[in-house]
Order: sequence, then C-alpha cells, then structure tokens
Amino acid sequence: MCGIVGLYLKDAALESRLGALFEPMLIAMSDRGPDSAGFAIYGDEVPEGWIKLTLQNEAAGHDWDALVARLQEETGASVDWFRNASAAVLKTRSTESDLRAWLTANSPHTRVMSVGRSIEILKGVGHPRLVAERFGLRGMAGSHAIGHTRMATESAVTMAGSHPFSTGHDLCLVHNGSLSNHNQLRRELVRRGMRFETDNDSEVAAAYLTRRMRDGDTLSQALEAAIDDLDGFYTFTVGTRNGFAVLRDPIACKPAVLAETGAFVAMASEYRALARLPGIHEARVWEPEPGRVYVWEQGTTQVRETGT
Repeated sequence: MCGIVGLYLKDAALESRLGALFEPMLIAMSDRGPDSAGFAIYGDEVPEGWIKLTLQNEAAGHDWDALVARLQEETGASVDWFRNASAAVLKTRSTESDLRAWLTANSPHTRVMSVGRSIEILKGVGHPRLVAERFGLRGMAGSHAIGHTRMATESAVTMAGSHPFSTGHDLCLVHNGSLSNHNQLRRELVRRGMRFETDNDSEVAAAYLTRRMRDGDTLSQALEAAIDDLDGFYTFTVGTRNGFAVLRDPIACKPAVLAETGAFVAMASEYRALARLPGIHEARVWEPEPGRVYVWEQGTTQVRETGT
C-alpha cells in the first residue's frame, strides 16, 4: 500500500521550519506503511566543486570516527562530517568514484544513500514516527523534502529496500505502486552504465530518470518519457536539487492529492497528511490528473503541467 509525501517551500522564510512542517505529514501516513520509512531533505548545500554524501550502516556500535579517519588517511581526502544515528554526512572535494571504491573495499556494509550538493537521505526499519525521531527530522531545515512509509509486499523489510531511492546527484524518488517491466529496464540501464544496490522496482524508476537527465532531458521531459516507457501502476514524487515533481500513471489507481499556496506546494497519498500545514484551508487542493507531469522548480512561479 505505502504512503508518500512531499513538501516544497516557495517561501524561503519557512525553510528553518521544514522538518517541523514535514514530520507530521510523514507520520500521518504510518497506517499506509508501518514497517519502515525514509525521507530526503534538500538543504545545507555545499559549495560548487564539493559533494555531500549520506552514508548509513546499521551494525550496532559501528565506529564512524574510525571509518572517517581511515578514509581520510588512506585516500588523502579532506572531509567535514557529522554523525546522525546510523548515518554520517560527509562533505568533501574528493570525487565520488574514489570514495565509493574505498568504501566498497574497506566497509562493504556501509551504504551510500545519496550524493549531491544538497540532498541527504535517511531511512530505516521501524514505525515512521520512530524513524523520524531517530534522525531528528523535526529540527531539520531546508527548501524541500520527500518521504515514504512502506508496507513491504514484494521484498524484505530492510533499510536498503526502503524509500527514497537515489541514483544520481541530488535526484531521488518515492513510489507507491508496482512496475511490471522493471527487470527489462534494469538490464537496459545496466548496459548503459547504471549501478543498482537493490532489487526494488522503485530504484529502477529512479535510475531511468537519472539516465534520461544525464542524456540531456529536463526533469519534465524525463517524466514525460516515463509515461510511455514504464509499465505498471505508480504515483511518483521526485526531488532534485532545484525542483519537485509528481506523476501518476495513465490509469492512476494509486491515490494522490496536491495542495498549493503562495508559500508551499505539498503532496500526499491522502489529504489528512496535509491537514496541519499552515494556510491549508486557503490552498488550492486537487487530485493530480492521470498521465500529467507536475513540476515546480526554483525560478518559476507556476507549475508546468505537461501530458494529457
């Protein structure tokens, strides 16, 4: 079943409250996905030429201090970092490929959740309220966030199998539904250089968008192509460094609702996740049309709706 939520702040004055506004939205979807949860926060951006990596390791007593010290000593990387429960966020001018290679060789159970200039992905097994509390979601700041509560029906309940999935710099996706052609797409994407960490079909959808955008598509164009290329039923919410998007498949059997005011755009599987947002009673509230792409990006004042 699963629940998805997203919040994109158009009013920069609200950015210090992003976590406080977003946490109740995520928890409201607990009934739709009680076994695990995750979220992506966009904020705390690093300068051009730097990257930010979110790492997670679920091993009890994992020594992040020792790991980062070894990484710096053996790779020569200069790293600013902080720990957050089972995660660590690293900021560095080193290359992603060098860091991934070192982690694969020296800490294979440490997973790279996200890479980019702005994104941090945090996720884990447990009730969404507990996951939010574990990582201190309420106190986080930023420009936008997307989240997912999972009811696993086709794969194991694990941190790695939880959403969001990120397959490119600052891009991530949450998904309610199921794809029927994801194995075929996975094989095609592997041939084109994409790497996969799990067998989850949602990771394939994220990789598809990443590949399209690396080939020159805008976010809107990549999602428009997905309508033809992805078979199955789905509601996607997508985050990028500068944007936020929603797409439902042409049949649209999975629920979704959008709300927009001058201060924010919010999305959820059910309206109750939006009910506590400030100014929601004055918002334009609607159900996104099947097969239509909705995108909000910095520098634009209105949604670009494409498709039919």
